[in-house]
Amino acid sequence: MPADRINNPFAPVASPESIPGGKLVQGREEIVVAVQELTRKFGQFTAVDGINFTIKRGEIIGFLGPNGAGKTTTIKMLTGLLRPTAGEISILGYDLRRELRQIKKHIGYMSQKFSLYPLLTAEENVEFFAGISGLSTSAIKHKKQELSRLLTPSLLPLKVADLPPGIKQKVALFTCLLTDPEIIFLDEPTSGVDPEMRRNFWSLIYELKTKGKTLLVSTHNLDEAEYADRLLIIHQGKIILDGPLAQLLQQKGASTIEELFKQAIINHETS
Repeated sequence: MPADRINNPFAPVASPESIPGGKLVQGREEIVVAVQELTRKFGQFTAVDGINFTIKRGEIIGFLGPNGAGKTTTIKMLTGLLRPTAGEISILGYDLRRELRQIKKHIGYMSQKFSLYPLLTAEENVEFFAGISGLSTSAIKHKKQELSRLLTPSLLPLKVADLPPGIKQKVALFTCLLTDPEIIFLDEPTSGVDPEMRRNFWSLIYELKTKGKTLLVSTHNLDEAEYADRLLIIHQGKIILDGPLAQLLQQKGASTIEELFKQAIINHETS
């Protein structure tokens, strides 16, 4: 599906030297997200337990784990919606605890529930979110025109609650991209849609990658693992595997993602 079906045009990605706060070494791959000993507790329950990982510019990270593994809690900390109990997060060289306002200029977030107001139309949602994101009146008008090209005319007057799941998904992604973010966090974006819609959505993710975007996509659907450049597998709040799927399969002697995942879960629970 062409990129202009979602949000076009995308501004070209900034050169390494032009990224404010970016800590970049010329000639090396740039790390745009760095997480160190990240922990989140809710009372006596530890939802995320001292995890460490990095994300390089232009990567698609598949954040894989069963329901309740800690995926959403991690993403909420990465986007500043939830304060870490301990640990550090750096995004584009900015410290999340001290420079969240700067970070928010560069990130987009699509929540597990699609982040839309169900009693508003798609256009009303776009107008609202564009307004609170600080877009100008002319920019908001342009975004609404883009939306009208994304949806068929019969869908435009409908409230979001009445839209088909796949269309809600596209509108939610469109809204997530209103500010043209460099780094995009998608929390279970394909939950509740059929396999064909999931494949179509991942084609949109690839389009974003071609525009220089960096994406972390959480999922509990094992069949989506092959779409990612690299996997982070989380279980009981801990990262238990990190690497490209082919490399992990070879290292662990597994023939399928299902076998790899089951083996990793069992090994973690019995270690």
